[in-house]
Amino acid sequence: MLEVTPVPAFRDNYIWLIHSPEDRTRVIAVDPGDANPVLSLLNTRRWELSGILVTHHHADHTGGVPRLAGHYGCPVYGPRSEIIPARTRAVEDSETVAFPSLGLRFSVLEVPGHTAGHIAYYGHGAVFCGDTLFSGGCGRLFEGTPEQMLRSLDALAALPEETRVYCTHEYTESNLAFAAAVEPDNGDIQAYRERCADIRAQGQPTLPSTLERERTINPFLRVDEASVRAAALARGAAAGRVGVFAAIRAWKDEF
Repeated sequence: MLEVTPVPAFRDNYIWLIHSPEDRTRVIAVDPGDANPVLSLLNTRRWELSGILVTHHHADHTGGVPRLAGHYGCPVYGPRSEIIPARTRAVEDSETVAFPSLGLRFSVLEVPGHTAGHIAYYGHGAVFCGDTLFSGGCGRLFEGTPEQMLRSLDALAALPEETRVYCTHEYTESNLAFAAAVEPDNGDIQAYRERCADIRAQGQPTLPSTLERERTINPFLRVDEASVRAAALARGAAAGRVGVFAAIRAWKDEF
């Protein structure tokens, strides 16, 4: 199993450090919006930063990239269609990002919706999905359409059920409160809310999740379920999967 260390940043971000299976002291950073906590941990643990993966252009995901890349002289990968500071290689759907000396290799998935060029990185049984998929939720549609976001979520949901989901915000409890409003009779949501409350009370992250879990508790991956469709239709959803998704997303925006 891939070893990943969370680095809390800002109010609710996580910067993920992916450890090399060949040398645990060498890591890849995902979406380092702030250089300071990363540098502090690397210095304390005597780890070396060997690369940076960026999912999209928002500042809370890219703000620390120039300083970290300049300090360590490491490559920076990011979506081809977005402006990413200090990027050394632009990547797009179906390309591969490989670090042979670290024993790490990831496939790039285009997952637009939150931003127009958002990507995710999939490999070693894990997906680093930025702000597209959250535990119990999904990102706001700042630049994309409901059709795009639903297609992106469908692509992520099609990955193996054991895939570990590394999103970049600790939104799980608030997302589950909304999920319970959409499906008040879903026992999986109620049980997971209780579990996450205990986890957060201990000061621990609720992440990563798994796709197996998200398929049971995340309304945005459950638009084909009768209970989610009924909730969306009660709020005036247009017919079809996209209509259901759009209604649920709009409801979450004002929840």
